[in-house]
Amino acid sequence: MLHWRNQEHPPARAAGPGSAARPAYSASVRAHSESVLRGFYDFARDVGTGPILNPFPLDRSRRGRRAHAHRNPMEPARHERAGRYRPTVPSRIPRSVPDAEFNETFARLPSHRDRALIAFYVSTGARAAELLSVTQGGVDPGRQLITVVRKGSGSAQQLPASIDAFVWLRLYQLELNRAVPQGRRQPLWWTLRGAPRPLTYHAVHRMFERVTDRASATATLHSLRHTAAYRMAEDPALPLTDVQLVLGHAQLSTHPDLPDPAQGRHDPTVARPPRRGDQARGRAGPSSASTWLPT
Repeated sequence: MLHWRNQEHPPARAAGPGSAARPAYSASVRAHSESVLRGFYDFARDVGTGPILNPFPLDRSRRGRRAHAHRNPMEPARHERAGRYRPTVPSRIPRSVPDAEFNETFARLPSHRDRALIAFYVSTGARAAELLSVTQGGVDPGRQLITVVRKGSGSAQQLPASIDAFVWLRLYQLELNRAVPQGRRQPLWWTLRGAPRPLTYHAVHRMFERVTDRASATATLHSLRHTAAYRMAEDPALPLTDVQLVLGHAQLSTHPDLPDPAQGRHDPTVARPPRRGDQARGRAGPSSASTWLPT
């Protein structure tokens, strides 16, 4: 753990051959650790088991007043309770996966289950743990919807997904050949090695790490969520309020997934989930295409 007295000068890692020395911890890791430790010492002081003075105090200019005391309710809330030793974290634009990198990674997936998982991740924008909460009864191929349990609220929500995702899902189900327990409340995703067990987040995370290592890619499971958000945000016919609903954001102000010109634009035909009224209205929208994934 980084000591609070060394916040300004963190220890440097030993430089390897051809590499320069760099701080042992990034600014985001140090900021998170400062928040956790400040909260821990505040709790210990309140219950009478810790020091009277918090070794991670708030900034002196903001310590004597309540946060957001004079905030205009028409303006978004700002972070006004900064720690004295909290480092400045640069604001970064969430990274989406370019189509070429995604295609290379997708081609190296070893099983139908993994292809179905990644297709659902990049088409629904669901969080990694949310997609694993889908049960066998939460799949509706006829309407191209899956039901996930949202993080935080724990409420069930239906999300639109691509046609290809349901195709890979069906191939995965045929591959299992009833080797797993059947039932509407049974998990949809299972392990493939040894005795069938419900798939966990850490297993999916490690699977995707192995695939990206073989593809020499830098994508992560969470970057697939940002990729889906970028594609939906690039569609002028899809309001940001709809994007907010699909992503499960509590506020529209927490939607950082705007298109990044530096990373190029995606194919507009894969920009948004299918809409049931497109074909009925005679529009040539992405819902009439055979896939919502890069081609």
